[in-house]
Amino acid sequence: GSKIVKAGDKDLDGQLDFGEFVHYLRDHEKKLRLVFKSLDKKNDGRIDSQEIMQSLRDLGVNISEQQAEKILKRIRKGHVCAPIMYMDKNGTMTIDWNEWRDYHLLHPADNIPEIILYWKHSTIFDVGESLLVPDEFTAEEKQTGMWWRHLVAGGGAGAVSRTCTAPLDRLKVLMQVHSSKSNSMRIAGGFTNMVREGGVRSLWRGNGINVIKIVPETAIKFMAYEQIKRLIGSNQETLGIAERLVAGSLAGAISQSTIYPMEVLKTRLALRKTGQYQGIGDCAKRIFRNEGMSAFYKGYVPNMLGIIPYAGIDLAVYETLKNWWLQSYATDSADPGVFVLLACCTTSSTCGQLASYPLALVRTRMQAQATMAGGPQMTMCGLFRHILRTEGPLGLYRGLAPNFMKVIPAVSISYVVYEHLKMYLGVRSR
Repeated sequence: GSKIVKAGDKDLDGQLDFGEFVHYLRDHEKKLRLVFKSLDKKNDGRIDSQEIMQSLRDLGVNISEQQAEKILKRIRKGHVCAPIMYMDKNGTMTIDWNEWRDYHLLHPADNIPEIILYWKHSTIFDVGESLLVPDEFTAEEKQTGMWWRHLVAGGGAGAVSRTCTAPLDRLKVLMQVHSSKSNSMRIAGGFTNMVREGGVRSLWRGNGINVIKIVPETAIKFMAYEQIKRLIGSNQETLGIAERLVAGSLAGAISQSTIYPMEVLKTRLALRKTGQYQGIGDCAKRIFRNEGMSAFYKGYVPNMLGIIPYAGIDLAVYETLKNWWLQSYATDSADPGVFVLLACCTTSSTCGQLASYPLALVRTRMQAQATMAGGPQMTMCGLFRHILRTEGPLGLYRGLAPNFMKVIPAVSISYVVYEHLKMYLGVRSR
């Protein structure tokens, strides 16, 4: 009872008045209808043991037909599908909508795994700017070891998509650092200059370290996120939006702080002239020798500040689009389909990048400073003022075109590779 009051009490006065109760029932029934429909694979208005097996398999839990029947016969208490045991009132081996609804209406759905599974805003959509809200894994995924397979598949997908879009990424860095009013760089001209200066291979400068840093960044972010969830004191498998924003931003800040020297190396390697460095190790040695340890943390402040608008807007736009889709189109199923998910992820990520782009540009300029011979070593605020004074507000968005050109191919490639890697690693696709 107290759970229902808590779930339905909109004005938080500890009382559940009639209007709030009606709103709770209506909202709740819609969610239940969606879950019932997504469980009812055969669309015959009933859930049978085969459908339960299939749905649990989609969640990464394998059970036999006998176990599924036991669930329906109300024997297996405390199982992941515990509610079903009490539901089959008329003793048939199926559950119809009325039985499902009557049981669930008075049991708030803390965890509706199907909707959560479909709409997980996950790290797999890698657009080269690391997404800051890590995957949340269900208890079953953690127990069965599915979580590390997801992370490995996500890392592999990120590596492939970054490599495929690396030329656009390098062009973005060059435009952020060198493009100005007097020296405006166009996309076609930028590519031509790169090929002329260092051959076709030079289009991938800086990509090696960009791929190498995926593994430590993902691992640290995931571990930090799990610890922060524990500190927040949430025992739910999935956090609320505000909690996810805080936990995701903190986890992002921790992982970025740890691997930040790699970010500096990536920028320097992307900007290098032919023959300037022998490789990653040589580049790191020279920066350390000539500029000291502090060079590896240049641009750190704008990088950290950029996390907040990026994560906040990314999540806010994603949640808005998700709710709009569920309200408008979720009549038959909670499953939005691949294209809807990709569109939501791409749009939210693009809006997040748009908001944090000036900070990213200033970060890249600061990382590159020592490569400009005799150039002034400016602070973050000094750089902002300098860019606004010499180039106007547009100067803060140099390199935006190649950056956005790579979003759709990067998301699409990482999705396709992710799905193939998941199949190869034996992760059951939903």
